[in-house]
Amino acid sequence: MYGCVDIGFAPYNESIQLREICVMELLSVRRVKTFKTVREEEVVCLIERISRSSSKGASVNLFAMSHILTVHIIFRCAFGRKFSNIDAQNGFADLPEELMSGLLSFSFADSIPILGWLDIVTGLITRLKKTARKLEVNKISKKLTRDKIKALILDMFVSGTETSSRVIEWAMSELIRNPKIMKKAQEEVRRIVREKGKLKLDADIQEMDYLKCVVKEAFRLHPPTPILRRESSQSVNIKGYLLPPKTKVMINAWTIQRDQDTWSCAEEFIPERFIGSKFDFKGLDFEYFPFGSGRRICPGISFGSGVVEIVLANLLFWFDWQMPGGADEKGLDMTDSFQTRGARECPLQLVAAPHFN
Repeated sequence: MYGCVDIGFAPYNESIQLREICVMELLSVRRVKTFKTVREEEVVCLIERISRSSSKGASVNLFAMSHILTVHIIFRCAFGRKFSNIDAQNGFADLPEELMSGLLSFSFADSIPILGWLDIVTGLITRLKKTARKLEVNKISKKLTRDKIKALILDMFVSGTETSSRVIEWAMSELIRNPKIMKKAQEEVRRIVREKGKLKLDADIQEMDYLKCVVKEAFRLHPPTPILRRESSQSVNIKGYLLPPKTKVMINAWTIQRDQDTWSCAEEFIPERFIGSKFDFKGLDFEYFPFGSGRRICPGISFGSGVVEIVLANLLFWFDWQMPGGADEKGLDMTDSFQTRGARECPLQLVAAPHFN
């Protein structure tokens, strides 16, 4: 990450300026609304890609499709131009997953410093250096350098593509396993669109209360960052436990958001639990914080949740979904990948049937 000068890894005081720029110029509610045309155009392309697959009778890889969409949206918002064939040939679309895989790989140097040399033996250092070369790492200074600007854009690209795609895939996984919930969400989306005469993304979605509950429940069961990592800046005592400065702390959001003491039927997908609920994405309640909490909360809440809502609304509006080969939806494998990035073990494959012919 260009020597840890980005928002996610820089020490708090050093990341303040980048965070302010990021929030004010890229991710504020006002700014997110200016990207409305970008989202609408790319969603139309997504629907067309799915329609072509369905016309051939082929199943749809939901993660792959949503990943292409989010890459194109973030690319246009971050770089100001459309994703091209040259970008695809250069492997740019695969960079977020490659980078996240490297960042989340087990490192002996991080956990057991005396065994850090084993990171060379396992090939981790070589892989990280290879990814770093793709990112054109240069000398770092303390001012707002070109590297810090590139690190900021990289944060937008990596965080916005991988996480949104995973949540969309998980949300559709839960919906296909719960046909009654799927039907209820589709009926809401289609009713509101019929009343308006056509689908106006941002305006219509604000009226889709049940869809928003579906999205919140997907974020609860499948937070895009299941493990939050922090480091204490000074000595602190928490319930009798003394944490010295520089203590690395890992917060298991995945487990907290499935706590049986907080959530009734915690392992079940029940969007209704959020009707009239106090919980939102702002991280003020420590029972529910899919975007983190505190001063280092993810600044992309409006952008990320907005993309997920828009994509789900269109998937539910345009298509009816079922398992390939008429398989029983209850048999869908819901195993999590043994990593900290919230991925499915097996990519979700579904058959899409156009609802409007």
